[in-house]
Amino acid sequence: MNKGTFFCIDAHTCGNPVRLVTSGHPELKGETMSEKRQDFLENHDWIRQGLMFEPRGHDMMSGAFLYPPCCENSDGSILFIETSGCLPMCGHGTIGTVTAAIQAGLLKPKQPGKLILDVPAGQIDIDYQMTGDQVSAVKLYNVAAYLAHQNVELNIPELGKLTVDVSYGGNFYVIVEPQENFPGIDQWSADEILRWSPIVRQVASDILTCVHPEDPTVNGVSHVLWTGQPQTIGSDSANAVFYGEKAIDRSPCGTGTSARMAQLFAKGELTLGDTFTHESYIGSQFIGKIEAIVELGDEQKKIQAIKPSIQGWAKVFGKNCITIDDDDPYAFGFSVK
Repeated sequence: MNKGTFFCIDAHTCGNPVRLVTSGHPELKGETMSEKRQDFLENHDWIRQGLMFEPRGHDMMSGAFLYPPCCENSDGSILFIETSGCLPMCGHGTIGTVTAAIQAGLLKPKQPGKLILDVPAGQIDIDYQMTGDQVSAVKLYNVAAYLAHQNVELNIPELGKLTVDVSYGGNFYVIVEPQENFPGIDQWSADEILRWSPIVRQVASDILTCVHPEDPTVNGVSHVLWTGQPQTIGSDSANAVFYGEKAIDRSPCGTGTSARMAQLFAKGELTLGDTFTHESYIGSQFIGKIEAIVELGDEQKKIQAIKPSIQGWAKVFGKNCITIDDDDPYAFGFSVK
């Protein structure tokens, strides 16, 4: 490995970090962002490790690279990186990336206020609003979301039985609602969420198969979404999303909000055209909406899904230059267990 230097724009989306890497992009093989994601993971993952983990990052760190369009109709492509890997889709990451890239002139939309972007999970549409030279709001029209497993009983050592759903919103989420052995996130500390989440994820992964019906490289439970009573006026529900090894999303989580809406739609609690204001663990909000009802899969097995939209905001707060040198014993970063 040679020394790598990466210029970055640092931002946050409703409280959760987004590091947009603006130089040092590896050349990726593949025609689609899904194929390019696989190439990055196989051949260039040291970059993710060096930029996301300590000492250059931290457990909550996430980021992105902008790439040229994969499709003729798109304005650009995004590769998502974070401590847990390269996600197929990241909602808060998209909002932060679009905000930073538009303000820095790195994205040139064919139509002002609108973007079409290729991501590993598919293609997404973007509407964004400007206030002066600042992006004040970003609305993303996400990939199709659906309920994958319903009312699954998990036996969690030392905690007891939990009945959960698993839903897809760009990533697969175990969704845990208040019940006998879980009083709700408003009754649990962050330490309790961090203690039980990896166990819940592992137990669910051991007994459930989660594979996207149209892209088998998108598979496996990666997140746990705990719910509870909201604390912010106007919120319909609150959540704490666990990802990586010990991270709680500070934003309301875009793919998590999509997965939650798909779950509630499948259970008859939301319908076409409904809005859903989702609250994060720190009280920030995303506004979700069920924009359309679609089908996924082939002729033999059709899955009913929704097309959700998510609206939020991000703030750019800094720029930096990061060097990863192969004579640094912590070139690939580390995480304290």
